[in-house]
This record gives sequence, structure tokens and C-alpha cells, in this order.
Amino acid sequence: MPKYVIEREIPEVGKFTPAQLGEASRKSCNVLQKMAPRVQWIQSYVTSDKLYCIYIAANEEAVREHARQGGFPANRISEVKTIIDPTTGGT
Repeated sequence: MPKYVIEREIPEVGKFTPAQLGEASRKSCNVLQKMAPRVQWIQSYVTSDKLYCIYIAANEEAVREHARQGGFPANRISEVKTIIDPTTGGT
């Protein structure tokens, strides 16, 4: 299945408490359980005003459906075309 990066604009998300982040995680997981295996959440990165979420999904529409059901923004969804890391350049 394709991998996606989802950009979610959430003002001041970087100031959320661990309890608030935990609640968001539980809400997402509840929706994911209903949608499995079409959508899988890998991890998310929290910045000041955005979440960058990594998902594996059957298609972009499945990612959008997860956002709708969970009440989360999905301001930008980008399909990952390839992955590189420090070893990609060789030596």
C-alpha cells in the first residue's frame, strides 16, 4: 500500500499537554480500528502549529475518510514516492 505524509494545521498543537495528545491519539486509533486494514498510522511529528503524520493507506480517499471520521484536518496529503537516508549516497 502507498505511504502518505499528511499535514494537519492545528494552531498551537506544540503546546498541547500529554493528556491532550493522548486523547487525539485515542480518537484516531478508534477510527483506524473501524477502517483497518485500509489505513494504518505509522507516526506523527508535532511542530508548533502542525502535525505531520505518516500513514500507509489503500489510497488518498481512505486518508481523507479517516480525517473526516476523526474530525481532524487534512490540509495537505502527499504520497511518498521514495525514501532516502544517509546510506542512499553510498560510502
